[in-house]
Amino acid sequence: MDLSPALLLSTVLSLLSPISPSSSSLPPFALSRHRPHQRQRQRQRRCNLSRSFCLPPSVHLSINREDEEEEEIGEFEFEEDDDVDYAEDKENLDIDSLEREAQLVVREFSHSLARQLIIDNERSSSKEAQVKEKRRKNTSKNIPDHLLPKVAIVGRPNVGKSALFNRLVGGKTAIVVDEPGVTRDRLYGRSFWGNYEFMVVDTGGVLTISKSQTDLIEELAISTTIGMEGIPLATREAAVARMPTMIEKQATVAVEESSVIIFLVDGQAGLNAADVEIADWLRKHYSNKCIILAVNKCESPRKGISQASEFWSLGFDPLPISALSGTGTGELLDLVCSEIKKVEGPEFLEEENYVPAIAIVGRPNVGKSSILNALVGEDRTIVSPVSGTTRDAIDTEFTGPDGQKFKLIDTAGIRKKAAVASSGSIPEALSVNQAFRAIRRSDVVALVIEAMACITEQDCKIADRIESEGKGCLIVVNKWDTIPNKNQQTTVFYEEDVRRKVRALSWAPIVYSTAIAGHSVDKIIVAAAVVEKERSRRLTTAILNQVVREAIAFKAPPRTRGGKRGRVYYSTQAAIRPPTFVFFVNDAKLFPETYRRYMEKQLRTSAGFAGTPIRLLWRSRRKMEKSDGKGPSTNLQENFTGTEKRLAVST
Repeated sequence: MDLSPALLLSTVLSLLSPISPSSSSLPPFALSRHRPHQRQRQRQRRCNLSRSFCLPPSVHLSINREDEEEEEIGEFEFEEDDDVDYAEDKENLDIDSLEREAQLVVREFSHSLARQLIIDNERSSSKEAQVKEKRRKNTSKNIPDHLLPKVAIVGRPNVGKSALFNRLVGGKTAIVVDEPGVTRDRLYGRSFWGNYEFMVVDTGGVLTISKSQTDLIEELAISTTIGMEGIPLATREAAVARMPTMIEKQATVAVEESSVIIFLVDGQAGLNAADVEIADWLRKHYSNKCIILAVNKCESPRKGISQASEFWSLGFDPLPISALSGTGTGELLDLVCSEIKKVEGPEFLEEENYVPAIAIVGRPNVGKSSILNALVGEDRTIVSPVSGTTRDAIDTEFTGPDGQKFKLIDTAGIRKKAAVASSGSIPEALSVNQAFRAIRRSDVVALVIEAMACITEQDCKIADRIESEGKGCLIVVNKWDTIPNKNQQTTVFYEEDVRRKVRALSWAPIVYSTAIAGHSVDKIIVAAAVVEKERSRRLTTAILNQVVREAIAFKAPPRTRGGKRGRVYYSTQAAIRPPTFVFFVNDAKLFPETYRRYMEKQLRTSAGFAGTPIRLLWRSRRKMEKSDGKGPSTNLQENFTGTEKRLAVST
């Protein structure tokens, strides 16, 4: 066959064409095998040329995330041939072995993630955890919190109430700092002693009327400048003036709902005029309740007796104790249990359903406590324009309109780490750690933002932390009434702005509310319930593999320049909360980050999972063969790429 005419025609066409393939010197029949591949590369080049020539040089070309993924995937070679199989020798796969391997991958990824997401000052020893678990197992029946008797701890500021609270409930639930006025809201915790179970209530320091308003403000160390720059001076002074009354009101509520009152005094400081006034107040209004006078900070048993003898004049029998060392707390608990009734569980106690926890987090002064109060219908926490009003993480039980139970967790405002460090406030640093712990022990996080401020840099850092922790999330746009001239398109434009700025939570639903007026706060619970269901949902293996098969058929894994291509052998959902999927492939490195994001997008499009992050873990076949018969593998870092491998704490 004479090839000279064909070669001549091919040369002429290559000279006339603006984009000629690199192999244009070959005859046409030699190009037939690679023609689909070259047509795809030609379209990509023409698209790039149109982008570069249609825009003036001074205009910056902005490309969204989908375009970036397409360009990055373009670096690999795709072949539209028919040999792209979803699984190789699927009949020969040991499904049970792969399922066990998937559980191992999830467990090791969880341990690796826990080592990276470290909270400051979090050093709970294994011994303390074992003791706390043993105390929980002492009760054979799960009695709801509202049925248990309550024991309130009251006293003047800085006598060790929070330290005693931590001693009784076990752990470091309350913030303990050698400063007055650290605790402000009521803090509840479950305590065990023998066969008795009860709730302990920590309160803020009861303030007396003998002191002037100026002395009270100085004693509580309430700041009128930090975080209050945008608030008028008159509003600041009025809010600060109301703070002592609001703290005392919270303590009064705790005393009224308790059957036993622990009146705590400072043995080292001695008898104080404030102690006398609190004793008269308790004797006058709550003489029908059991009042136990505990003299704290009596570490020495010999000196404790002499220190406690000074408080006989209060009219109660003093009991020397030490909240830090635990001296005398056993006798204190014996007295408490002798005055409360043992609560028996219901005769037909059904198995307790899982109660999801909803943490309300955000920057200071965005309305977190107002949302909590609007949901529960009472002044559960103190609401004030004073920055940093909430210190501890406040847990509150809540029952939704459909009867579903939730645990609401109000947290302190999270400022930038540099701002907290520069202020030098130890209580604020501990409050931020409490907020991070609340995120970790929650199921759904309500990220509250201020409508007028929209998304700030700190909001993005908090969002990254929520996504890294693997928690379900919804974005609550509070103070929606402050947006002027709203119309039907306002929410559309606002949502587009939020999605563009918070890419880490692109899957989170958005709720608009005005907590101070109670508008649309019920939608927060409805959205949280939907997110929790999606977070707990499990796909069957058949449906999951069908979705993955269709995704691969639509866009096959890329082939590298060296000719290698990724293959998926099997996929399974190994865990929930959050949904975690394990893909068994020939080599995890052959699946770039862009293709993994594409697979996640296809899973969300086909299966849902709105409001919750999903984890995609990739297990290499060579890793499977290496660990086969030699026990589980311990190093999986090479299979975790992208955001999974470079997680960092955002504060």
